[in-house]
Amino acid sequence: MNKNLQLNNDEIQVRSGCKDVWNAFMAKNAVFGKYDIPYCPTTAKQIPKDQVTWEEAKQIHRKSIAKGEKEYFVDAFINWNVDDYKFDGPHGIWHDWKNALNIIKHFAGIITPDFSTYQDFPETIKIHNTYRMRLYGYWLGKEGIAVINNVRWGTVESFDYCFEGIPVNSIVAIGTVGGGPRKLVDRPRFETGLYTMVKVLKPHTILVYGSANGACFDELKKQGINIVSYQSKTSKDFERRKQHE
Repeated sequence: MNKNLQLNNDEIQVRSGCKDVWNAFMAKNAVFGKYDIPYCPTTAKQIPKDQVTWEEAKQIHRKSIAKGEKEYFVDAFINWNVDDYKFDGPHGIWHDWKNALNIIKHFAGIITPDFSTYQDFPETIKIHNTYRMRLYGYWLGKEGIAVINNVRWGTVESFDYCFEGIPVNSIVAIGTVGGGPRKLVDRPRFETGLYTMVKVLKPHTILVYGSANGACFDELKKQGINIVSYQSKTSKDFERRKQHE
């Protein structure tokens, strides 16, 4: 990482009438590394007690405000382990960041957004979405939000950038919902990325949204890494349906 490369918005000449459609304001005083991916410090001091998706967080917010509970607090971290259209786009967290922040501040913290880096995406889009993950987390950290970095990798070529901007020997978060070690066809790719992440980032704790069952996680536990798993919304919904049958 090039820690000498910084962006200070006060030193940039802005043409009159320009609109910041790229959210450059978020990058003020950021430190950039490879591919200009920003460094996102881990600002969370404790392991989250629970995780909720952005969809759940919005629902909690609407109900709380409707009840007149303007200062409500939820002791859970928000994650974005949902389809991108549910949090990205014209009215998503990137463009409507003011509204997003008004919701986020009521929660204990966030896992950085999981902007997708699907294997069949063009490499430029995957790098751009990695950039947005780090920048959004960096900005929220400056806003006083507790932040833990989400790590998302694809096939081996993504290892060139997907771990950029994340502190070494910290807490990181991953998701196993919809893929990962549970699917035989995806297991080798997932495990290769997981072991590479551990080698590069040396995390002392890995938060897993979804199942953390599997030989790969057992191996990491043997290495002394703390594995903390959180039941996914899909799993919770399934349990509730079973109870009412």
